[in-house]
Amino acid sequence: MAFFILKSERKGERKYDIDTTGFDQLKRLRKAGASISHATIYMPVSYYLLSKAFKHLPLTTKNNFVDIGSGKGRALCVAANKGFKKVTGVEFSGKMCDSARINLESTKKRLPLLEYTVHNIDAVDFVIPDDTDCIFFFNPFDDVIMAQVVNNIKISLEKFPRDMAVIYANPLYNNLLFNIGFAEKYYSCEMDFLELSILSNRKKPSDFKES
Repeated sequence: MAFFILKSERKGERKYDIDTTGFDQLKRLRKAGASISHATIYMPVSYYLLSKAFKHLPLTTKNNFVDIGSGKGRALCVAANKGFKKVTGVEFSGKMCDSARINLESTKKRLPLLEYTVHNIDAVDFVIPDDTDCIFFFNPFDDVIMAQVVNNIKISLEKFPRDMAVIYANPLYNNLLFNIGFAEKYYSCEMDFLELSILSNRKKPSDFKES
């Protein structure tokens, strides 16, 4: 398992020419005065899981990919390479925001038309943009914050009704999305920890590939 993860990490970093490895920087953030009472440890989602997620995400549009808890920007960079015109990161660690911007600049050299923004802000204060059609989570915080973020998604969809997909790795709080009308369209779990859920508010299940 460890060999599989390490091989996937090295291959992904080389493929996308970015540097997003690392884990658990919460102690450093606490020393800097950041409020982390509802945060989980930092660890980027595996490239293997990201590849699977985009394989099962046949959106008719790829306008704005929003990663809430974006860390160093791995999912944002991969989303850009998978055809999203715009990517938006939300991260409360200023240092990780800086790293994400460096990685996105590297990606933009390969994809000059890419638009990106990284917001150094608490997730609960982030207003979901009207053009957002895909949101990504890798279990970045507990159920308290997740409930407030999901409510922000609900407000955005009520304001501007549209199709939206959610990619949720390590999906602990899917029920919160179910409560606002999302349904799970794809699910997989490998090696007991590579768990992925794709949800949508679409009415037609045929819009998604099934496993």
